[in-house]
Amino acid sequence: MKEKSVVVIGGGTGIYSVVTALKQLPIKISTIIAVSDSGGSAGRIRDEFGFPPVGDLRQSLAALADEKSQKAIQQLLLYRFEKGSGLKGHNLGNLILTALQDMQASTTEALEIASQIFRIQGRVIPSTESAVNLAITYVDGTTVVGEHTLDETAPHPKKIASVALTPTCSLNPAAAQAIAQADLVIIGPGDLYASLLAVLVTPGLAQSLKNARVPVAYFLNLMTRHAQTHNMTAKEHVAEIEKILGLSLSHIIINSDPIPAKLLTTYADQHEFPVQNDLQDDPRVMLAPLLEKNIHEQSRVDTVHRSLLRHSSKKILSIISSLLHI
Repeated sequence: MKEKSVVVIGGGTGIYSVVTALKQLPIKISTIIAVSDSGGSAGRIRDEFGFPPVGDLRQSLAALADEKSQKAIQQLLLYRFEKGSGLKGHNLGNLILTALQDMQASTTEALEIASQIFRIQGRVIPSTESAVNLAITYVDGTTVVGEHTLDETAPHPKKIASVALTPTCSLNPAAAQAIAQADLVIIGPGDLYASLLAVLVTPGLAQSLKNARVPVAYFLNLMTRHAQTHNMTAKEHVAEIEKILGLSLSHIIINSDPIPAKLLTTYADQHEFPVQNDLQDDPRVMLAPLLEKNIHEQSRVDTVHRSLLRHSSKKILSIISSLLHI
């Protein structure tokens, strides 16, 4: 029997739980990751070397490392320096991948070598080989360039009309091949614009999905982001993705676990709230308890906005197994 293949689309941090769950199944895993990051350690390295940023790619590599025998590798890839005037705030995995990029002159080839070195259980694919930025256009007609601008706080955030990659780029052929061979494509979870649409708007990706005629599942984010999806409901999240893809999602997975009141207060202080589920009558919705009990702790030298709440890989596993009929 042919081994089933799953493609996961998004940013490294958001899809970590999904990839961790997939590793428990006898399947081939490929992740297609955004390369428009312009903040934090990855953004600093990008400015100095000019390569596509590797932050989300490194997160995906860490997720694909075997948890039992390669815990040290995960720690190595995710290690962040907290000392040193030049290294403080930098991630060791980012530095390793940048060195491989410099040696290979190709992000895809650099990742393939990293996968061999770290014995990764799957493939990590940058959405494009080009060095690109995210251009964000707001409903008032203004446009800004740089994913990091989405983390800039404002009392009344402007509504985003669309995002695009600049300069003009094309879909990584390796990504197109992975989609063509997939039995299931999973989008998210992750920030709607910075992680998900940053991949989905890559020229050629939507057409690849249409050609593949493969089921596409979407894991809805747990919380809104003040500068991106303020007050956006589940239906509005789905509409944005379907508008870009030009096709309907096959499955929409939404968390039903209650969020602790203390965390709700913490998020509310940042003007972020649970995504309202207004898709109760949509037959594509799969409602399930998906919340991870352990709260994510962020390094004090990590300046990028990170989510405290995450999806649980153990809880996700049963959902994915049902989608694949395993």
